[in-house]
Amino acid sequence: MKLDVLAFAAHPDDVELACSGTILKLIAEGKSVGIVDLTKGELGTRGSEQTRQEEAAQSSSILGVQVRENLDLGDGSFQLSQENRLRVIEMIRAYQPTIVLANATNDRHIDHPRAAQLIKEAFFLSGLKKIETNFGGVDQDAFRPKHLFHYIQHYHMTPDFVIDVSEYQDRKMESIQAFKTQFYNPENRGSETPISSKRFLDFIGGRAREMGESIGVEFGEGFVSATPLHYDLANLL
Repeated sequence: MKLDVLAFAAHPDDVELACSGTILKLIAEGKSVGIVDLTKGELGTRGSEQTRQEEAAQSSSILGVQVRENLDLGDGSFQLSQENRLRVIEMIRAYQPTIVLANATNDRHIDHPRAAQLIKEAFFLSGLKKIETNFGGVDQDAFRPKHLFHYIQHYHMTPDFVIDVSEYQDRKMESIQAFKTQFYNPENRGSETPISSKRFLDFIGGRAREMGESIGVEFGEGFVSATPLHYDLANLL
């Protein structure tokens, strides 16, 4: 299956928090989008591996993504190893996206920048013919996507560009709250964490408003480009 966009995430819910509005917009425009979670988020204080899996499935249904994979590389412990690079390369070659989305290069959770680096390395290496991979019993051809963009997470980063997601903000929040064991839910009496408060959900909305304000819209999502951006100035006039 060839996809237009493949979004990687260190944990189930990273994509929802940072760029699900963009994913909803792309799908509404007829683009095909998939998600690859690197880990099952099994070290999370709240919920379990099983509930995270169920919540990811529910969120995927809300977003309407074509596919969602989980590589189970180990929450909090995956390394920048050749074995893990090859696992990511297999996904890139299997789905041959034009655009890859990845975690922020600097963030509070240690897995986020490590995932960003792993995906950046695999993004480049996937285009080298002498790196051989096999997926589903079939030898894969070398393939390198055109663009790699890092979504912005907890830490503030200055975006290279911002996507207007005003029309999709409500659905974005719905996809986030599908992870009901992780985020604010007055009926959930589990241990408090930095992301389980109503304040954190307000922060997510505030970040979207901040990004939107920067381009003169209500809600936005910002990205940092790892590949040079090409602008035709005539199309900007």
